[in-house]
Amino acid sequence: MLNSVIVVDDEAPIREAVEQWLTLSGFSVQVYSRAQDCLENLPEHFPGVVLSDVRMPDMNGLALLSHLQSLDADLPVILLTGHGDVPMAVDAMRDGAYDFLEKPFTPQTLLSSLRRALEKRSLVLENRRLHERADARTRLDATLIGQSAGMQTLRRQVLDLATLPVNVVIRGETGSGKELVARCLHDFGPRAGKPFVALNCAAIPEQLFEAELFGHETGAFTGAQGKRIGKLEYADGGTLFLDEIESMPLAQQVKLLRVIQDRRLERLGSNQSITVDLRIIAATKPDLLEEARAGRFREDLAYRLNVAELRLPPLRERREDVPSLFSHFAQVAAQRLGRSTPVLDGAQLSHLLSHDWPGNVRELANAAERHVLGLDAPHAIEAQAGQSLAAQQEAFEAHCLRSALARHKGDIKAVLNELQLPRRTLNEKMQRHGLLRETFVD
Repeated sequence: MLNSVIVVDDEAPIREAVEQWLTLSGFSVQVYSRAQDCLENLPEHFPGVVLSDVRMPDMNGLALLSHLQSLDADLPVILLTGHGDVPMAVDAMRDGAYDFLEKPFTPQTLLSSLRRALEKRSLVLENRRLHERADARTRLDATLIGQSAGMQTLRRQVLDLATLPVNVVIRGETGSGKELVARCLHDFGPRAGKPFVALNCAAIPEQLFEAELFGHETGAFTGAQGKRIGKLEYADGGTLFLDEIESMPLAQQVKLLRVIQDRRLERLGSNQSITVDLRIIAATKPDLLEEARAGRFREDLAYRLNVAELRLPPLRERREDVPSLFSHFAQVAAQRLGRSTPVLDGAQLSHLLSHDWPGNVRELANAAERHVLGLDAPHAIEAQAGQSLAAQQEAFEAHCLRSALARHKGDIKAVLNELQLPRRTLNEKMQRHGLLRETFVD
């Protein structure tokens, strides 16, 4: 149950008395003498109720109500009125005020009104949270593509971790999409409006690594022309993505650990300590703890980074996602290149499904682009062992259903006619493959 209350009243005795009553009753109370102060300090999605006097200088309670409604139409506002203000307060309730209390009022009357308002506020915020999560899930489905069990698990984990203030390690093979997952953790969390800064640790020469990470002042070393903001400082408020973290020099690992612990850094050539607030997402192919046991990575840093770990399944472990991914990449490439999207035949699809994709999603995207350009058809990919006939049949069936739904923009009747299936059979197959009609509606 929510328990936050903002009290706005220009009379100090009333503010103090109401604050005391509410605090003793278990509420979290903020008090302001001016309506403007309330507006300037009101947090977004404030989890509580505003209690305001009507008659105040500069901005009265009715004007405050209007401003608050423009910020959040569902925020409960309770007005405190004198006897002569009752008709005005009744009009205010028609305009959206939750309740009004005529002075003098008893503590019990105030508490009763507040608890009802807070209960309503709790339901509104929970409903918003559910809608936002459903919207985020839809957007994430369109970003991290695939209906395999591994991808469904990954999307759930990303949504859960995106909102948590913890560092994350993403493990996956080369080309499996680690940076895309890191970007989703940033974009679907509270830091979305702040910088997302990516640094590939394997691409920076060791002698330049510290300057790249921490920045430098003018003349800090030979060639240091002017002041430069480092990646850590530039990511302040947002997310720093460290790709191939296992390649970070041991000397810099010590300094990164200190930044994580103290949330402060110093640029090269400076004695000034700078506070930073950032989330670190690291990507690695090997297990960092195994690297630490082998003496190639600091164990204390590994634990600091690996508060949570996400594992990206390689493409060969989720072959049923290959058709939808290939189709997506082909459509993107066709749009960018001004070409039409070629339709795959059965033989081409079979070769796509039987290939092991050692380069993972990156290799698949390249194959899709070459297919659009007519440079390298999918059947040119050498078929490899590793997938059962039943699995290939399942993937082919999913591709056929998906293609038909896309062609007919979700028109179930047209799909039934084309595939010559009973309605019940189509429903069962769509459910088994995780296909929703709404996804294909134009």
